[in-house]
Amino acid sequence: MTRVTRAPLSRDPLVEEFLRYLADERNASTRTLKAYRQALTGFRAENKTPWKKCTADDFRDYLFALMKREQARSYVRLQFSAFRTFYHFLAARKKLRRNPVREVQLPKLEKKLPLVLTRHQIEELIAAPIKIDKKRAAPGWMPLRDVAIMELFYSSGLRLSELAALDVAHLDPYTESARVFGKGRKERVCPVGLPALEAISRYRAAANVHAGPLFINKARRRMSVRSIWLVLKRYVRHTSIPISIKLRHSFATHMLDSGADLRSVQALLGHASLSTTQIYTHVTVERLKKAYADAHPRA
Repeated sequence: MTRVTRAPLSRDPLVEEFLRYLADERNASTRTLKAYRQALTGFRAENKTPWKKCTADDFRDYLFALMKREQARSYVRLQFSAFRTFYHFLAARKKLRRNPVREVQLPKLEKKLPLVLTRHQIEELIAAPIKIDKKRAAPGWMPLRDVAIMELFYSSGLRLSELAALDVAHLDPYTESARVFGKGRKERVCPVGLPALEAISRYRAAANVHAGPLFINKARRRMSVRSIWLVLKRYVRHTSIPISIKLRHSFATHMLDSGADLRSVQALLGHASLSTTQIYTHVTVERLKKAYADAHPRA
């Protein structure tokens, strides 16, 4: 029996120009570029209508196909975010007058409250690298590095990508702050607590890290986002924590629990919109309700 192989799709010039624009002019991350490419090529694989002649019905049909496959609503909305941005580009650069994606009504995103670690669980997690045996091939400084990663992660509420991108020069122990480059290369300054600064100092002295990437692997190269995530995941197995790591969520919730205002937390997290930060207020309210129900005699 002869196997039929499907010829790969040829590169779409408009899509390639759009992706170059995102990379060169919008400083889009590699992850965004990959997601947008997949979204546009996925649509093109099912609909051969030229981009400039596509109608709202073409995109409604594609939406229906995605929903029929039971794709997550977050995934569906990401696909249409790519389409929407692409058509904004076509309007600006190719004088396209009509945006068919604007007429498509998307399913609402399901709001899931983030899972948050307790302060005791955070202490347990940060202590794990020192308590458990390190792998034989691992350098002696590696547990100190892992403690420093978790201390800084929780202290400043950074994204994993921001943590991985930090250089030694971005950290200022005198002002107790870190210069962080977030989404779209937007720069912000985040405060760094004394326990995190001390942990970083111990790690740098032991690992002889004086310049370049702040967090390195055993080959003395910059740690990737995935490597840092795997480090955190490994230590969770040695604790009583039954959930996936949410140190950034925990940072935001504990700040609000202690009286920080929402705008300050928004700035620290690097959120462009206040509505993104507001989900943490729901977590705080739920915790208050539980505390009330547990403590009040007439709750």
